[in-house]
Amino acid sequence: MQKNESQNDCIYVVLVKALTGLGKFARLFAKYDYTHIAVCLDDKLDKFITFSRRKHYSPFDCGFMIETLDCYAFGKNKYVKLKIFKIPVSRENKNEIEKFINNISNDDEYIFNFFSMITMPIFHGFKIYKAYNCMSFVSKIVELSDSVTMEEQYYKYNIKNLDVLLSKYFYKEEYFLKTKEATKDYMDYVSIFKNIWLFLKLNGKLIYRLIARGTDVRE
Repeated sequence: MQKNESQNDCIYVVLVKALTGLGKFARLFAKYDYTHIAVCLDDKLDKFITFSRRKHYSPFDCGFMIETLDCYAFGKNKYVKLKIFKIPVSRENKNEIEKFINNISNDDEYIFNFFSMITMPIFHGFKIYKAYNCMSFVSKIVELSDSVTMEEQYYKYNIKNLDVLLSKYFYKEEYFLKTKEATKDYMDYVSIFKNIWLFLKLNGKLIYRLIARGTDVRE
């Protein structure tokens, strides 16, 4: 059931057909195009706010990110397929969303909820203290928009669920041309040893938080 309250602003939820190896594998497994999700706060559609990897070759160096099209259409790729929903929000709710994003962007304690992401098909999402992945982060913003009725807790929505939930607000689906190459820093090679260290570091933090606080974490 959709809410019909007066609206005077909007946000954009963006589904991304990720061209990474992980994205291609996920499509093969799930038989569904979109494997990443982000939010844009204006119609320029050039700043994609999400939780993701900070470097292309380092999947475990991840957390809060403001991505650009070149993060998606990297290397020889010139285009990326996006599906976009334009969601009306009140000015008050838009302010709440911006406050939520700013709080996370200014807090280094937030990490990537890798455990919830990889177990989503089994456990259907769970919370860890100050940890999000792209799905739970965007779902939380959708909840803050107060534009749709969410039957489940926000962290239980995967990308396909959000695709269905937001269908009323479909805006467009097309291939977007990147306007520049990714920065050298984003595309820098990361050694396998560094990636192993980052994997262990992330998992250590997540395990510690699960032991210390469990999954029943207050917002």
